[in-house]
Amino acid sequence: MHAKRWVELGHRVNIVTSFPNFPDGKVFGGYRQSLFKREKLDTIDVLRVPTLIFPNRAIVLRVLDFLSFMITGSIASMFVGRPDVVIATSPQFFTAVAGWFVSVVYRRPFVFEVRDLWPDSIVAVGAMNEGRAIKLVRRLEQFLYRQADLIVTVTSSSRDVLVARGIDGDKIVVVTNGIDTGALTPGPAPAELRQRLGLENRIVVSYIGTVGMAHGLQLILDAADECRSRLPEVHFVIVGSGAELNDLQQQASQRGLENVTFVGRVAHADIINYWRLSDITLVLLKDTPLFRTVIPSKIFEAMATGTPIITNVRGELQALLEPLGAAEMIEPDSLSALVDTIEKLAKDPARRQALSARAAEGAKRYDRVALADKLLDALKVFRQREPASPAGR
Repeated sequence: MHAKRWVELGHRVNIVTSFPNFPDGKVFGGYRQSLFKREKLDTIDVLRVPTLIFPNRAIVLRVLDFLSFMITGSIASMFVGRPDVVIATSPQFFTAVAGWFVSVVYRRPFVFEVRDLWPDSIVAVGAMNEGRAIKLVRRLEQFLYRQADLIVTVTSSSRDVLVARGIDGDKIVVVTNGIDTGALTPGPAPAELRQRLGLENRIVVSYIGTVGMAHGLQLILDAADECRSRLPEVHFVIVGSGAELNDLQQQASQRGLENVTFVGRVAHADIINYWRLSDITLVLLKDTPLFRTVIPSKIFEAMATGTPIITNVRGELQALLEPLGAAEMIEPDSLSALVDTIEKLAKDPARRQALSARAAEGAKRYDRVALADKLLDALKVFRQREPASPAGR
């Protein structure tokens, strides 16, 4: 959305990226890997490059995927013309290595957008333990932070973490995630969708997003098990794919959880229908100190569509939602708290309506157009202040 807005304002944006395949490690329909592929997406020039592709499960294979993009992305960037500024985005830092390298070659400033504190997140979900490999990545992390002329974080907490690690706070700007408030609005779900899923006369409790290691979605299956007799009108719908999907599907089948439906990955344009289908949605993360610094991006889509939210995420997300009165906050990893809160909302339509209205109103603060303008203003100020970065710095 940032790039689309910048093009509307008369700027030229070139994006170098891989062929879409996350998180299943399969190239999306309509694409086939080739040496390079140029395309136009919403007025934006996109250059896609081939990478090694693996499912988002084995960390070693995923790192090979990241490293391959670092190489092919760096090479491809030599064919898009000399930029005024190079922006690289995380969560994984090998993309940022490519961005830094390109900035050195072109002698242009390097902007590092930090959407996730990596490798902290890898350790937090147990994908890797602290050791020699993580120490090497942490050195790379600090190198990139120090080399960056400007750092963009999506939460204030992440900014605070970087400052605590010795990074100059004057070169860090916070620009949160957001949504297209014109496209995402409250409204009814298509009747056909509810009928197709067999959810007539059901209270739909959804989880929409990546089914990953960070989210602790075992809790949903445990809640569904308890709700079978306690709240037979409640049905759980899990929309998305990821590293944990197959395991959760197998568990649900083994436990006979007929009140759980797995939809899998759907086109982004269709996601709005699942938000609107949801009487309640769950925004869950494991209870680790790192996740208190994050704001899951799905929260903005849930708010904009007026979907009543239950979340166990403390820290920055709690600070965002509580003043708005836009969600029910529960204790992390508490099955009883989750089921009790689902029951409360399932039996109180007026409370759900109040949460819906407050969420939709609060979402207006996170319009992507305004956020794109904020980041563009920061880039302009930065460009006026900073000389072009010397080669080999």
